[in-house]
Amino acid sequence: MNLCNRCNLWPVLVFRLRNFESLSWITAGNHKLEYEWIGPSPDEAPTIVFLHEGLGSVAMWRDFPERVAAVTGLGALIYSRAGYGTSDPVSLPRPVSFMLDEALKVLPEILDSFKIQDAILFGHSDGGSIALIHAGSEKSNKVRALILEAPHVFVEDLSIEGIVAAKADYENGSLRSSLERYHGANVENTFRGWNDVWLSPDFRSWNIESYLPNIKVPVLLFQGENDEYGTLKQVEAIKLGCGGPVQTVVLPNCGHDPHREYPERVLEDTGVFLKDVTNRELNS
Repeated sequence: MNLCNRCNLWPVLVFRLRNFESLSWITAGNHKLEYEWIGPSPDEAPTIVFLHEGLGSVAMWRDFPERVAAVTGLGALIYSRAGYGTSDPVSLPRPVSFMLDEALKVLPEILDSFKIQDAILFGHSDGGSIALIHAGSEKSNKVRALILEAPHVFVEDLSIEGIVAAKADYENGSLRSSLERYHGANVENTFRGWNDVWLSPDFRSWNIESYLPNIKVPVLLFQGENDEYGTLKQVEAIKLGCGGPVQTVVLPNCGHDPHREYPERVLEDTGVFLKDVTNRELNS
């Protein structure tokens, strides 16, 4: 499934209106970031922190975080990183270290600002990689579990082929107009900030496997068999590398977006997983 089709999987305008009405802003990493909070506060329940994909935003999650919060009874924080949605733009080009910077500098600041002490990181694609880095770092003391969709721990040829195809679609197809509905004036900043760094020669050696052994919390990992950006080698590396339990769900006939292509399955498995995690926390 190409990126343009992925962006058109749902109606946009009604959701955007609902979302803009409930958006707030916080400053982190010297940028003003849009966010939405759903459900109980951090002093009432653990918080699921949603970390979007490389071209994502608050709006592109659609109603999925709300559904997860309803099923689990937990709080949900959804925010757009700098350069996405209506958050502040970033200076380009992004450095090769951009995901490390998000995981080790910006995310800890956000957790502290909201006084989140019990976090479940739900990361999609680049957001999944950011979640892994954070959970494997010295700053992971607030993380209780990870839920990952199509994360990357190294760069594959398939990843680059998919990103080259996205560039062609953005420059010559309809991807730009599709993304503009979510990112508005940020669309060029959003796309170039993601595409250019992934295609830079220096990024080919990017690898975060060294963070995996320090991840002791439970992990639930969703991967589509037909993901256009990564193979099952990513799943195997995470499963073998993590220092704690990893539950994997490989979905047939699924691309890069499990929660959009298999929403009921992802929602159900997420609910069961988080019930187990919270029960273990209560009994520990």
